[in-house]
Amino acid sequence: MRCPYCKQDNDRVIDSRSSADGYSIRRRRECLDCGRRFTTYERMEETPLRVVKKDGSRVPFDRNKILQGMLKACEKRPVAMEELEEITARIERQLAEVFDREVGSKYIGQLLMDELRKLDQVAYVRFASVYREFKDVAQFFEELKPMLEKGSHGAAADPRP
Repeated sequence: MRCPYCKQDNDRVIDSRSSADGYSIRRRRECLDCGRRFTTYERMEETPLRVVKKDGSRVPFDRNKILQGMLKACEKRPVAMEELEEITARIERQLAEVFDREVGSKYIGQLLMDELRKLDQVAYVRFASVYREFKDVAQFFEELKPMLEKGSHGAAADPRP
């Protein structure tokens, strides 16, 4: 491994640990030439997952697209970045477990919508309106209808005076 400071290929591993997700190894290294320390991460080589878009084109899977979509949907909402990172990691793990080479963008979108529905209803509706390409208010209302009905049932069952 080349030292990022002096560019020499002469180092030793000081410490190795599994990362929090268990899918990589973090190695702390020391350059034997300049004495500086740096960290490297080792991951298992995988066949990159490709996403089949609505138009049939194929693009490499990019976890940042999932995260960016959620960030837009959750803008000005009380949602912690850590929660969004956890959801992104969970979706990425699910995809890796279920698919070997290709996954449809519709499948990813549905996973994302399911997660947002549990996390924040406003963020869910924001994401759904873009993802499902609502053409008018009627389509928007159809998406809201189940949530509104669920909310009204909850209010009727409320024992408070």
